[in-house]
Parts: sequence; C-alpha cells; structure tokens
Amino acid sequence: MGIKGKATSLLEEFKNFAFKGNIVDMAVGVIIGGAFGKIVSSFVADVVTPCITALISTASPEGTEGAQEALAKLSFTWNGIAIPYGSFLAEVLNFLIVAIVIFLVMKKFLGFMANMRKKEEATAAPAEPPAPPEPSAEEKLLSEIRDLLKNK
Repeated sequence: MGIKGKATSLLEEFKNFAFKGNIVDMAVGVIIGGAFGKIVSSFVADVVTPCITALISTASPEGTEGAQEALAKLSFTWNGIAIPYGSFLAEVLNFLIVAIVIFLVMKKFLGFMANMRKKEEATAAPAEPPAPPEPSAEEKLLSEIRDLLKNK
C-alpha cells in the first residue's frame, strides 16, 4: 500500500473514531461541563464568598472584588510566619459546592432518569403472548384421519 493509500486509510479510521456517537456525546458533555463550571465559579465568587466574608466580619464595602480580596487576605501568624488560609478556604468552598452539585446531578437526576426508563419498559412490555390460532377445519380433519390410521 502506498503513502496515499495509508493516508486515506488513516483518515477513514479517524473519521470512524471521531464521529462515533460516544465521542460526540463526550465532547458535548465536556463543553457543557466547562460552561457549568463557569456558572459554579461565578456562584462561589459572587454569592458564597461574600456571604462567608460577611460572616467572619471582614467584608469590605467595595463589593464582590473587595469581599474576595478580604477572604484571600485572611491569615494567621505562627512563630512569626504569616500563613494565609483565605484563598485555600475559597477553593475548598468551590470544591464542596461543585461536589454537591455533581452529587445531586449524578444521584438524583440519573436516578430519576433510570426510574423513568423502568416505567417506560414496564408499560411497553406485552401483557401476554397471543394464543395460537385455532386449526382450520381441514387441519382438524387431517388430524382425525392421522389418529384413525395410528389406531389400526
């Protein structure tokens, strides 16, 4: 096989791989997941972080950026060394919120979808198989003749 044939074969293999339903579905999931990650990050930065900052009484009046900066500036000193824990706290909160949302989606939504699928399968299943058709008059007559011939 020449170089042109190998290139064509490689292109065909790539098309078969790239356009399978699983790969396309996975790509859509990654794109939606990225967009969803932005939503969760915004929720954490714009809602949760200012609330936490207000709870620990270090909120600044400048709004969201001030609250995030105030949370990031949280630190304590140990043996003369400043240990900033605010950014870490913000990231832990971000992780916990993402984990809770993923848990809810995976456990609850997918469980709901599985229950719906079970209900559809239960309603789609046939109640009883149909009874076999009754033999015709000709078949009955032939059966009687056969039985008479066996008995002789």
